[in-house]
Formats: sequence, structure tokens, C-alpha cells
Amino acid sequence: MWERAKSIFIKEFKQIFRDPRMKTIIFITPLIQIILFGYAANKDINFVPTAIFDRDNTKESRELLRDFTYSKYFVPKYFIDTEEAENLVLDKGQASLVIRIDRGYGRDLEAGKDAQIQLAYDGTDSNTAMVVMGYANTIMQDYQYNLLKQEALERGGIKYAPGVDLRDRAWFNGNLISRNYYLPGVIAIIVTMMSLLLSSMAIVKEKEIGTMEQLIVSPLRPIELILGKLLPFGIIALVQVVLITALGVLWFRIPLRGNSLLLLLTTCIYLFTTLGIGLFISTISSTQQESMMSVFLFYLPTVLLSGFAYPIANMPQAIQIFTYLNPLRYFMIIIRGIFLKGVGITVLWQQMVPLLFIGMCVIVLSTLQFKRKMG
Repeated sequence: MWERAKSIFIKEFKQIFRDPRMKTIIFITPLIQIILFGYAANKDINFVPTAIFDRDNTKESRELLRDFTYSKYFVPKYFIDTEEAENLVLDKGQASLVIRIDRGYGRDLEAGKDAQIQLAYDGTDSNTAMVVMGYANTIMQDYQYNLLKQEALERGGIKYAPGVDLRDRAWFNGNLISRNYYLPGVIAIIVTMMSLLLSSMAIVKEKEIGTMEQLIVSPLRPIELILGKLLPFGIIALVQVVLITALGVLWFRIPLRGNSLLLLLTTCIYLFTTLGIGLFISTISSTQQESMMSVFLFYLPTVLLSGFAYPIANMPQAIQIFTYLNPLRYFMIIIRGIFLKGVGITVLWQQMVPLLFIGMCVIVLSTLQFKRKMG
């Protein structure tokens, strides 16, 4: 059995690497993808293009604007003087925030009256607008506190305004860098895509080149052919994990706090699922184009329902239940837990057990389908 499986294994490796372009697709493409995602998948908002609409132009208005522009978040890009210009910079997306200070702002502050300003946000991207709004509210709260403190001192009130020393601390990702959160998920997505694409071509390729009939009449048993076909893709996927993990840790400084051997072990468990699904797609497809389209039909919902970009807790209850059938959901939690939290099997077993169960079910289903096709 093992000799026959070994022969298919060697034959598959030779067939894969016979084409020089396949070497580029297998080893270079994942590295390019992790580099592109590493720079593109970044939700940190550090430089907010800002338009200044100061109709008051007093010492008080300039002090407020200085608090905004001296922060590391708001960058004054435009200085406007009409309402038409205010609407234009927002309509064109040139500014994410317009700070408007009308005439009388400084006079109202000097008179002890309520002074008003307007902050107009570009709410096209609601998440970005909420983050920018949080930055602006924090600056305004500090500004208002300093005004009240200064007024109390001028009126001979308390010489020291008591405050609360609030110190927040984020565990696991102390600097709240979004890249540290997204890149481990990108590794899972790349492994999913490559293993699905390679394994989905395993059987349908033999059909197209006319060698499937030879394999059927050969003394090979289905399990031997499956092992010989899928093991090369599993090894290639593990090599890809090592390469893109090394690039993520060394180039992007992504913390790998957990056990790297545990990462490889859980990846092997996850590959049971993806390789099995790819084999199933290959057995029901007639051409390589058909199998590729089937892979993308499966891949896109899998990523959307994995929690990679959108929290599962925010999805409707019916969709949340459906995500328990998604193997990438479990692997996403595992890989982020190993990278960011450094947790071990004592914590991750709750994700590993259902992932292993799904993988075994998929392999059995794919094997039965393959036997039926060979029969």
C-alpha cells in the first residue's frame, strides 16, 4: 500500500514542479500576498485630512485649532472661507473632518457664555468616522477641562482642580496595532486559498489529460491514490505557512507568542478540511475551470463568515449558527490565539476538536465520492 502511495506521491511532486511557473505560484505568490496585505490591511487611523473653516479668527479659536493640528491625528489640508467650499471638500472626499468656528466664538467665551463650534464628518465609511469622532471628542474634552480650570483660577477658586488618573491597558496587543490582528488571519486565508486550489485540480486534471482511466484500471486502491494525491499539497501548504509566518514575524514584526510546533499541528488539522473539500470539488468537476469556479464559490462565503474582517458577534443569530459549520472560523481563532495571546492546547482544544471533527467528516465524504466515481 505504502509503496504504491509513495509512487503517486513522487509522481505528483514531479508533475507539480515540472512547470517553472508553478514554483512561482506556489512559493512566490504567497509571499507577495502577505506583503501586500501587510501594508494594505491596516485600519489604524493616524493622519486625518482636515479642513479649517475659521470665521472668528481670534486668539481663542486659534488655541482650539492648535489643539487639533498639534495632535498626531489631524492634518490641516485645506483652509476654506465659504460654505460652498466646506461642502465641496466633503463631497469630493478631500477631507474627513471640517472644523467650523463661526464669528463670536471668542467673544462668547470671554463673556462666560456657551460657545459653539461645528465638526462635520465624512460618514461614508462609518467605522472611520466613528474613530475620527472619538479622537475629536477626546481633544474637545481636554480643551473644555482646561477652560474650566483656567476660569476657576481667575475667579479665585480652587488652586488645584482634582482629576482622575485613568490608565488603560490593552492585553496581547498593547499598542493596538491593527496589522498584528489582521496578518495572522491573512496567513490562514492564504493557506486556505492555495490548498483548495491545488487539491481541487488533483483528480480533474487526470480527467482532462486522459490518465484517469489508467489509474482506475491500475492496482491502486482509492485510499492509496488519495494519499498520494493530497500529501504533496499538504506538505506544500506547511512550507507556505513557514515562509509567510517567517516573513510576517521578521518583516512586519508580528508577535509570535505561542508555540510554533502547535501552529504547525493545528495547521495540519485544518488542512484535513481544506484538502478534503478540494478533493470533493475535484471529483464533482469535469474541467479545471469548473473546479476553480467552485473553489471561489466556496471560498468567498468562508472568508466572510470566518470573523476575519467582520466580528461574528455582530452578525444575525441565524448567520452565527451557520458559522459553526465553517472550519476557517475555528482556525482563525486558533492562529490568532497562538500569535497574539500565546495560548496553548488547554485553551485551544475547544476549537481544535470541532475542527478535527469537520475535517474527518469532509475526508470521509470526499473518499466515498471518489470511490463512487472510480466505481
